[in-house]
Amino acid sequence: MNPVITAFERSPDRGRGHARDMRLRWALEEVGVGYETRLLSFEAMKQPAHKRIHPFGQIPTYEEDSLSLFESGAILLHIADRHPGLLPTEPGARARAITWMFAALNTIEPPVFDLSILKIVEGDRPWYEERKKVLETRIETLLANLSAYLGTDEWLVGSFSAADILMVTVLRRLIGTGLLETHSNLVSYTDRAEARPAWKRAFMAQLAVFEASQSAS
Repeated sequence: MNPVITAFERSPDRGRGHARDMRLRWALEEVGVGYETRLLSFEAMKQPAHKRIHPFGQIPTYEEDSLSLFESGAILLHIADRHPGLLPTEPGARARAITWMFAALNTIEPPVFDLSILKIVEGDRPWYEERKKVLETRIETLLANLSAYLGTDEWLVGSFSAADILMVTVLRRLIGTGLLETHSNLVSYTDRAEARPAWKRAFMAQLAVFEASQSAS
């Protein structure tokens, strides 16, 4: 049976491909594995049935036979472990790719995500501008280091890997802020990823869900 992933019934990103089920869709498209999608409302995400799978009441989750997983990074690592093509076979390169998966989630994503929602959750607070500057400064430093590491390489660790899926989905949140655009190699990196057929299929699948929710409104 195909694995089942969960996604927003009505994504708050308005079909821009930022919701984290995009990572799973993209990975499964890359390895050629079909999947089913169970759409959840915000209310359903907080119900006991879903919290038995995701204790924090979020998306995405992944169900395959008797296995249930949550956390997009952990799910992506599971997919990469089960199907060739998303992690290098050489042990050292594999370890480096996994290191970059953690770096994308633990080092780059936290300030990027905080900046992306700052205006929504703290835009009316007196410390908004100061908080924004702190986050932008932190992100600028991280991007400078990432840009220096990537250099002229196409991908983070040799060939395309799960690390690139995570990193690109994080960096895409910065498009249009002026922060990413400072580093031409990072812009090219995200463009290169978005040109992959698997990314396009995953993006269109996620966009179709949002468009259907709008039609039903």
